Amino acid sequence: MMPPAPTLSPEAKYRLLLKLSQEIGRTLDLQEVLRHLLATLRTSVAYDAAGVFVLNRRVPLGQDSTHRMIAGMATVGFDETPRDEDPMLRQGKGIIGHVVSTGQPVIAPDVSRDSRYVQGREATRSEIAVPIVSSGEVVGALNLESDSVDTYAEADLEFLEFFAVAAAISIEKAIVHREMVEKHRIEHHLAIAREVQSALLPASDPVVPGFEIGGINIPTWEIGGDYFDYLPEPDGRLAFALADVSGKGVPAALLMATFRAALRVQRQIDAGVGSTIAALNRVLLDSMDSSRFVTAVYGVLAHETGVFDYVNCGHNPPLLLRAGGGCELLPGGGPALGMWDGAEFTARTTTIEPGDTLVLYTDGVVEVADAGDCQFGVERLEQVVRAHAGGPVHVAVDAVVSATRAYLGRPAFDDDFTLVLVRRAPRAAAAGGAR
Repeated sequence: MMPPAPTLSPEAKYRLLLKLSQEIGRTLDLQEVLRHLLATLRTSVAYDAAGVFVLNRRVPLGQDSTHRMIAGMATVGFDETPRDEDPMLRQGKGIIGHVVSTGQPVIAPDVSRDSRYVQGREATRSEIAVPIVSSGEVVGALNLESDSVDTYAEADLEFLEFFAVAAAISIEKAIVHREMVEKHRIEHHLAIAREVQSALLPASDPVVPGFEIGGINIPTWEIGGDYFDYLPEPDGRLAFALADVSGKGVPAALLMATFRAALRVQRQIDAGVGSTIAALNRVLLDSMDSSRFVTAVYGVLAHETGVFDYVNCGHNPPLLLRAGGGCELLPGGGPALGMWDGAEFTARTTTIEPGDTLVLYTDGVVEVADAGDCQFGVERLEQVVRAHAGGPVHVAVDAVVSATRAYLGRPAFDDDFTLVLVRRAPRAAAAGGAR
């Protein structure tokens, strides 16, 4: 049998803490901290195998078997390192799993008689495990194993519990450091992704004779799933695209990039508005799973006549604000993209008359809600745009952003926000510009 753990006098505790701090004070790397803990422990108590395990705090116990419950570990004396599918790592099985799930220590005099035991090495006959607790929360476990039966006693438990308290400080510091490094890494990658996505959106508004055009995209997160674009046609016409990808964040942004690339390719193959969208639907069906879809408005404007040929694919109906005071909702021409194979998309035509304003927007504009959960809505959007009809289009765009933020009561939107205004100059202004 192994000798029992030493009785811890105040002086012994001080020496142990000092040694522990010297061993691990030079590193914040979690794996190094864990290895140093086991090496320091061995100077005070013998064992045939040992392990220190740190929980993955992002996975609630017993709720997600698709992720590892154990985020980090160091072991000594085991036959092999546990694989990812190991029941202890994945689901918190065994004596270690019991300790971290209950926060209670375990002494197993004979593991063959303990129903909680899951074999990690053939030679193990007895085991002791204690939780590692920080700020009242179990963050890991310390485990010792012996090749002899009935090796560990209450004195060993007292020693290990004290050691676990001392170890918790170093482990928590290393965990916080790792999380900060990971956070900075993710933020760095998202910043790069945002730069890439920004490059996929228009760098400036187009200059079109007789028209003034302005657009804006404000993602909820660093990157988003809304998209708008201006696409010059070879015959001098200008195509508009505005889309809203289901979901948020990175998955939506990737699908948005796929939509943009596919649209730009398809419109070069087929100039027809309806046939371009039908082909785009087939591409998206092959590019994403059935839970994803894209709502969109795609149209082509002839600036000489104001004729606008378009298809609305399950998207919010664009507003056509007439100079005389009327408002038309441009009807749909088909379902959302990426939902059904063989879906039909009907192109429609309207004319933007002198003084009219076409308003294209995603649901993040009109579904902004106040404290009473009342949405901003289409009518308020129309009112703000009309209130700034006499000034530059970009002023009207900014006014909509300001109005929706004021309505929401805070600057950050809950959904991606995209708005495009297309205003045709009044007859007098257009005639004056032609002289």
